[in-house]
Amino acid sequence: MREYSEAPINPAITTGNLADHVVENATSQPLRVVLVKRIDTRWVDVTAAQFRDEVVAVAKGLVSAGVQPGDRVALMSRTRYEWTLIDYAIWFAGAVTVPVYETSSAEQLEWILSDSGAVALFLESDKNVAVYDEVRDRITTVRNSWVIDDNALDELISRGQSVADDEIERRRNSLTPDSLATIIYTSGTTGRPKGCMLTHGNFMFEVDDLIQTLPELFLADGASTLMFLPLAHVFGRAIQVGAIRARVKLGHTADIKSLVADLGIFQPTFILAVPRVFEKVYNGAQQKAVSEGKGKIFGAATKCAIGYSTALDSGGPGIGLRLQHAIFDRLVYGKLRAAMGGKITYAVSGGAPLGARLGHFYRGIGITILEGYGLTETSAGMTINRPHNVKIGTVGSAIPGSSMRIADDGEVLMRGGNVFTGYWQNETATAESIDADGWFHSGDVGELDDDGYLKITGRKKELIVTAGGKNVAPAVLEDRLRSDAIISQCMVVGDAKPYIAALVTIDPEAWPAFLKNHELPAETTIESMVNDPTLIATVQTAVDHANKAVSNAEAIKRFRILSVDWTEEGGQLTPSLKLKRNVVNKDFSADLEALYS
Repeated sequence: MREYSEAPINPAITTGNLADHVVENATSQPLRVVLVKRIDTRWVDVTAAQFRDEVVAVAKGLVSAGVQPGDRVALMSRTRYEWTLIDYAIWFAGAVTVPVYETSSAEQLEWILSDSGAVALFLESDKNVAVYDEVRDRITTVRNSWVIDDNALDELISRGQSVADDEIERRRNSLTPDSLATIIYTSGTTGRPKGCMLTHGNFMFEVDDLIQTLPELFLADGASTLMFLPLAHVFGRAIQVGAIRARVKLGHTADIKSLVADLGIFQPTFILAVPRVFEKVYNGAQQKAVSEGKGKIFGAATKCAIGYSTALDSGGPGIGLRLQHAIFDRLVYGKLRAAMGGKITYAVSGGAPLGARLGHFYRGIGITILEGYGLTETSAGMTINRPHNVKIGTVGSAIPGSSMRIADDGEVLMRGGNVFTGYWQNETATAESIDADGWFHSGDVGELDDDGYLKITGRKKELIVTAGGKNVAPAVLEDRLRSDAIISQCMVVGDAKPYIAALVTIDPEAWPAFLKNHELPAETTIESMVNDPTLIATVQTAVDHANKAVSNAEAIKRFRILSVDWTEEGGQLTPSLKLKRNVVNKDFSADLEALYS
């Protein structure tokens, strides 16, 4: 059993709550721009004083509507300024926020509302209203529902004008670090989602230590970030809270299709994303270069960037590599940075393994990705790479004041002030996840090196044991496969089977470039080519590359290309883009059987 602890850098949190940050900002720097909200096509600055006043006004509306301290208020919306505004207003009213993914089904919404006992519900649009209407009659606790796009906030503000300021202050000041701040339901890769109870103290511990650990991001002059991940996910939520705490200028966008344009306008100094976003940016740039006849230049630039970054960890690049890197900086890297806004020097990645190749590529072009690790149960990050002490290929070391332990079976155990208090109304699940000594059992398998840096190697429940008794962690192979531009998603299988195999889906965005490169008609569909030798050979090359990371016994022996991609809308992916293996096993059972027939 191996263990590593990081000494705390902040005193223990004994007073206060997350709502205090809004008041402190407005009191000490009332005119500082802390948020930017989009109104139609315009970006409008919001000062600390303006944000406080809006939060208080919406909180008064909630109080007027009968929301009591401790009540649960659900919020179903895409990432937008109003999400953050409502979240803090709920806390000012003394209540608890229950996020719901905007893409959730009626069944998922019904479960979250009924299990949490939510008394009120914010919906973003008519689309979400239609989902709620399917289950409205079966939800007995919800007394009020408001639609953000139907001027709900203006109505609440008007309704709350008779509520005294003292009432809001009384409710806000009644909250302590032990008060429940939110119930975040796990994305449900297996089974019914469980509600993780996170306190004000959990998030305060998390963000205070992250801000001090990452001053280059949160405390830099002019620090800003554009939020595009779902705020219903704990990763985005923690950065939101950290941005408010550190007075980082925070913007929101929900349309990934316009992300590049939004980055160009907003020009954030850092961003956060899941690995798939970084993969998409790289693959898109690669495909564009190939289509313009510059594929060889991009390939050489990629090799140089990776080599340059790798050399930084072993004495530094030589003069020849530095000269080559400077040339590619003018030809390629500068354009890539400009496409991401031009000011980003750091990015935070979480939710899944990034992979050493992408990590080195981005650092080589001038954007250092700080990979971290955590779960909903740990208020997001439990480990993080530091800007000046990055170990690419790891998820960093423990945040200050927390501890990591590797159990005898390889499971990662965690303990610290950001670990949740348990699952809502589920004592059995809580007892199974937190042992008598306070260690949270993550379900992930990993390794700690001599410096306390963690490497995640897989999930306990996802480990494959072949018929020959070989243990195989699918994540290693899957991460490598997804790094290929043509592949969108994949699932490695082989439990109790004679060999390892995989299901593979094709990236629709990369498909036009594939057709052009192989001189195929532009109207050719993926479905028509799943058994075509040209596509099979392309995927085989990606499989061969993935197999280099494992032994022959762990290598993929057969694969099957599917005619459809796996998506969140299709039910195969969670909102944070994790694979729902149980859904894939059910939906594609015939394809799985074909791999072994």
